[in-house]
Formats: sequence, structure tokens, C-alpha cells
Amino acid sequence: MGRNQIIEKLHQLRMPAMATAYERQEQGVDYEGLTFEERLGFLVDAEFLSRQNRKLARFLHDARLRVPATPEDINYRQSRGLDRSVMRALLEGGWLERQQNITVTGPTGVGKTYLICALGHAACRQGYRVRYMRVPRLLDELTVSRGDGRYSSLLRQLAKYDLLILDDWGLSPLTSVQGRELLEVLDDRVDLRSTCVASQIPYELWHGQIPDPTIADSVIDRLLNKSHHIALAGDSMRTAAPVLS
Repeated sequence: MGRNQIIEKLHQLRMPAMATAYERQEQGVDYEGLTFEERLGFLVDAEFLSRQNRKLARFLHDARLRVPATPEDINYRQSRGLDRSVMRALLEGGWLERQQNITVTGPTGVGKTYLICALGHAACRQGYRVRYMRVPRLLDELTVSRGDGRYSSLLRQLAKYDLLILDDWGLSPLTSVQGRELLEVLDDRVDLRSTCVASQIPYELWHGQIPDPTIADSVIDRLLNKSHHIALAGDSMRTAAPVLS
């Protein structure tokens, strides 16, 4: 089989990275003197890495993270109560394996959204299906889905994500209906999937955001049970935009 035939068949087999690596080997002198197994290993590694990168790109696209945060760029320098050793353990993903939750609280601008998106990015790297949603948007979608008959379908879809990230929790008090709908979302995830919540409100005050105390008890229990809590503090990390003259 000739060189061109090999390249063509690799493309037909949907192995473009291996085809490109094979062409590079044929054109370069760096691979001379290597054994067959060594050269084959380089080809397999090239295809494997390409597929892993494409998979990560697909997972990140589906996650819809609000900011392109990465674990490597988390800021530990500012005094905001972020423990590097705790974060290192969380970024390794053991909490996801154990179907645990994370709650992140702190004032505006201390980096809550960046932190939860970095956790989401790490989860995508580890092969978990992730979805980021702002709580107001989630509640709107649940309301609309009730009107057009998609409610049950939306609940099933949300239940499939290994990690559901809920940002801007508690921006405004919930109605009784919204509290029940949120409970349904969380009830499908207990001991099955992980949830990450970020809020400006200390979690001790979350109960007061839901008018029905019974529903509030159930929602809070499902979030805080088996949960890691990160309380951020300090001044806003956001820089003011320059004033144009």
C-alpha cells in the first residue's frame, strides 16, 4: 500500500490527526532511527490527543460556562478566603465521583462566577457532562416549559448532567411555584449527580428566600447535605473601566 493510499484510508477512518502525523514522519528526519513501535506510538498518541481535545471542546460548548475560566488561572493571591489545598482537592474531582455539592458565597465581584466556571471546566476535562445556568434564567425556562408542554422533558434533560452549576442564587425571593419547581430539579439529583451553587447571600439566609417553609427545608437540605462550602470575602476584583475623554 502506497503512502497516498495510507493517508486516504486514515481520513476515511476518521483519523485525520494520525494522517497528519504520518505525513510529518514521512517528511522529517527526526523520526529516523526509531523502531516501528516507537513511530506507531507517536501516530497513536497524535490521534488520541486530537480526539481528547475535540471531546473537551464539545463538552465545554455544551456546558455554556459564563466565562472561559480555567483551574490554572484561579487567583489565590488576593485575601478572599480561598484555600489553595482545598481547591486542589476539589479540582481533582473526587466530590463529583461521590455525587457531592459545592456552595460558593460572597459579595459582588469577589470571583464567585469565575470560580464555579473553573470548577466546571475541570469537570469537563475529566469527562463529566456540565451545564451552567443562572437561577433567574432557569426559573424562566421552567415557567415557559410548563406553558408549551416541555416541562417534563426539561426536567429529564437537567437530571442527566453530571454537574449542574446554578449561579446568582437568591437575587430575589422565589414564589411558591418557583420553590416547588426548583425542588423538582434538585430532587432528581440527590445522591445521583452534583450541583454547584453561587450566591451573594450567606447560605444561612437561603431559607428565607422561599416562602413555603416546608419547600424551603427540602431545597436547603438537598443543597447543603454532602456539600463543600466556600465563603469568599474581600473587595471586588473587578477593575473600573477607563473613562474616555
